[in-house]
Parts: sequence; structure tokens; C-alpha cells
Amino acid sequence: MTKYLISFPGPAMKVPDEEFAAVGEAAREVIREAKAAGVYVFGGGINGGVAPVMVASDGSVTNETYPQTKEFDGGFCVLELPSREAAIAWAAKIATACRCAQELREFGYDPES
Repeated sequence: MTKYLISFPGPAMKVPDEEFAAVGEAAREVIREAKAAGVYVFGGGINGGVAPVMVASDGSVTNETYPQTKEFDGGFCVLELPSREAAIAWAAKIATACRCAQELREFGYDPES
């Protein structure tokens, strides 16, 4: 089976404060469904309160990011699914729960992962 990344940037979720708890519960319900179906690998939201750092191959750490990921935030999950069509169906469930479109990406096959 193939692993898929389903994600969205934080600004895509435009939910009134009074509805945020309901959106969170709806999203958790989809994740519970994915776990029950045996397709859930990992997921979560990026902690915006902790700044990212760049770790070089020599172990040195700098307070920066790659320019193209400077605005990387929001939520994501990784699901292992039998087809792209199944991935699209799960992405649609997550989009409904989160009330925003989801980006779908396929991981390349690696026999070690």
C-alpha cells in the first residue's frame, strides 16, 4: 500500500472562534475512523508556538528555515491506502471536517519504511 500526505496550511482554515471546537471534534472523528479502518499512520498540527530551526549535517543549528517552507503550518496526516482514489476519498472527509481544502501528496515507495 502507498502512504499519502493529506495537509493544509493554517490560514486556509477560516472558522469562527465559536465553531472551532466543533471542527476539532469533527477532525478527530475522521482520524478515529481512519484508525478503526487500519489506514492511519501519523498526524497532527504544527506547533506554531515553537520556532523551527535548521539543523546542518555537522549538527550546527540556526534559527532559519528553507525559504519555501517559511510559512509551513497547519495540520497534516499520513494514511496508508490501497489507491489514489481511496486517498482522495479520505482527503475529502478531512476537508469536510476541517472546512478547508486539503492538499494530497503521495510518498515514494521505500522498502525500508
